[in-house]
Amino acid sequence: MGQAACDAVESADDLELVAKLGSADSIDALAGSGATVAVEFTVPGATEANVHALIDAGLSVVVGTTGWTDESLDRVRRHLEERNAGRDGDDALGVLIAPNFALSAVLAMTFAKQAARFFESAEVVELHHPNKVDAPSGTALTTARHIAEARAAAGLGAMPDATQTQVDGARGAVVDGVHVHAVRLRGLVAHEEILLGNPGEQLTIRTDSFDRSSFMPGVLLAVREVVGRPGVTFGLDQVLDLS
Repeated sequence: MGQAACDAVESADDLELVAKLGSADSIDALAGSGATVAVEFTVPGATEANVHALIDAGLSVVVGTTGWTDESLDRVRRHLEERNAGRDGDDALGVLIAPNFALSAVLAMTFAKQAARFFESAEVVELHHPNKVDAPSGTALTTARHIAEARAAAGLGAMPDATQTQVDGARGAVVDGVHVHAVRLRGLVAHEEILLGNPGEQLTIRTDSFDRSSFMPGVLLAVREVVGRPGVTFGLDQVLDLS
C-alpha cells in the first residue's frame, strides 16, 4: 500500500512526492523536506506513535492503518488541539483516518447504515488475504458500529439468535451486538459482505477490491482534503457528498 500510494502521488499533476520512509527510517528525516502531508500505511502497533510524531514534525496526516480505538483517537484529538491552539486555518494540522479508501467500500458502509433500521437481522463478513495482521478488518468494525448506531437510533432491540451451543468462534466476533466474521484466504485482496434479513427477504451489500489500485483515488482525495480540515476526520465518507 505504501509503494502504491507513492506511485499514485507521483502520477498526480497537482501533488509532489518529496520523501519516502520505510520501517527502519526515522520520521525526523522529514525535517526540511518540504512535506506538508504524510500518508501513513504501517501496522496497528505503530500507527498511533507515528501519527503523534508526524504532528510534532508539523505535518497533516492521512492514515490507512486500522486498529484505532476511541481512546487512541481521543489522544490524537487532544494532541491536535494543543498543536493548533492559536494558529489560523492555513497553519492548523489535520489527521484523516480512513478504514477503507475504496469508493465501493465507503458506499457499502454508508448504504448499510441507511438500511440497518429496516431489517430485523444484520451480520458482516469480511474476506482478506492471509497476510493481513488484524481481524476483523477496520472496515468491518466500522460497518458493524454504523449498523449498531442505526439500529439503536431506530429503537431496535437485540437481533434474533437462538444459538445455545457452539464451537468457539463459530458465530464470529460481536461488535456492538453485530456479529462479524473474518475470512483469510490466499487469492483474496479485500472484500466485504453485509447481510441484512427480514422474514422472507434478504438484502446483500457486497464490495470487492481486486487490486490495490482501487484505493488510490481515495488516498489522493484524502491528501488533498486533509489540509483544509483541522482536527481528526474519521472516514472518507466525511469528505464525500453522500447526503
